[in-house]
Amino acid sequence: MTDAVPPAAAGGSLTVVIALGANLLVAIAKTIASVITGSASMVAETAHSWADFGNEIFLLIADRRSVRQRDDRHPLGFGREAYVWSMFAAFGIFTAGAVVSIWHGIQELMMPEDATDFGIAYIVLAVAFVLEGISFTQAFRQARAGGKRRGISTGSYALTSSNATLRAVFAEDAAALIGLVLAFLGILLHQVTGLAAFDAIGSILVGVLLGGVAIVLIDRNRRFLIGENPDDGLRNDVLGGLLERPEIERVTYLHLEYVGPGKVFLVASVDIVGDDTETHVAYSLRRIEESLRQNDHIEEALLSLSTPDEPSLLPLVE
Repeated sequence: MTDAVPPAAAGGSLTVVIALGANLLVAIAKTIASVITGSASMVAETAHSWADFGNEIFLLIADRRSVRQRDDRHPLGFGREAYVWSMFAAFGIFTAGAVVSIWHGIQELMMPEDATDFGIAYIVLAVAFVLEGISFTQAFRQARAGGKRRGISTGSYALTSSNATLRAVFAEDAAALIGLVLAFLGILLHQVTGLAAFDAIGSILVGVLLGGVAIVLIDRNRRFLIGENPDDGLRNDVLGGLLERPEIERVTYLHLEYVGPGKVFLVASVDIVGDDTETHVAYSLRRIEESLRQNDHIEEALLSLSTPDEPSLLPLVE
C-alpha cells in the first residue's frame, strides 16, 4: 500500500511544527518591515505570513484529531478530520491572504503612497526566503520520498497524496517562496522607477497566487471528504495482497476509499478456496477481515462471497 503513510509516522507533525515556527518569525519580521517601509507588496506578504501561521495551527489540529482511535459512533475512525481542518486552513489562505493582498493592492493603485527604507524590505525578504526555504525543504523531502515509493514526481505526490497536512504545507511554502520573489520584484521596480504601481501590482499578484493555491487545496480536500479512490497502483497492490492469501482463489469486486491520511476502507467480494459449508466459510471471511484490519493502513475491511458467474478482477494497467 504505497501511499498509506500515517501522518505521525511520516513526520507530518514535524513538518507542520517547522512551518509554524518559520511562519511566526517571518510574520513578525514582515509586520515590522511593512510598518516602516509602507510597501504594498510587503503588506501583502505580511497578510500572507499571518494567514500561513494561522493555517499551521489548523493543520496541527488536523494531525492530532485525525489519528484518534475509532469508536462505536465512528466505525471508520476520525481520519477525515484531517480534511475538514485542512479545508479550514485553505479558506484561511483565501480570505486572510488572497483577499487582503488583492484589496490592498487595488487601494494602492487608486491612492499610491511612497515607500521608504527599501533596504529593510530587502533584508526581511531575504531572511523570510531562507526560513521559508527551510520549511519547504522538510515538506519537499517528505513528498519526494512518497513520490519514489509510488513511482511519480514529487509534485504529483504532494497534490494527490492522502496526507492533507503535507499537501497544505508543501503548497503554502511553495507559494510563499514564489510570493517573496514577486514582492521583491514589485519593491525593486518601485524603487528604480519611482512608480508605486509596481509595488501595488506585486501585492495583487501575491493575492492571485494565494487564491489559486487556496482553490486547489479546497478542491483536493473536497474530493477526499466526499470519498476519493486510491490510484491504480494502490488498487493493484491491495488486489495482489488478497490473491496471495491461500484461502482466496479469486477476487470479483474491490472497493477502496480513503477515510483519512494513509487509511482506507476496503470492501471486496472473494471466492474462497474449496466448497466448504456456510458456517466454515463465514468463519474464514471473518478471520481474513480481522487479519486485514491488523494492517495499519486499513481502517475497516468487509468481505462477501462471490458468485460463480462473476468475472475475476485483473490488475489495472497504470
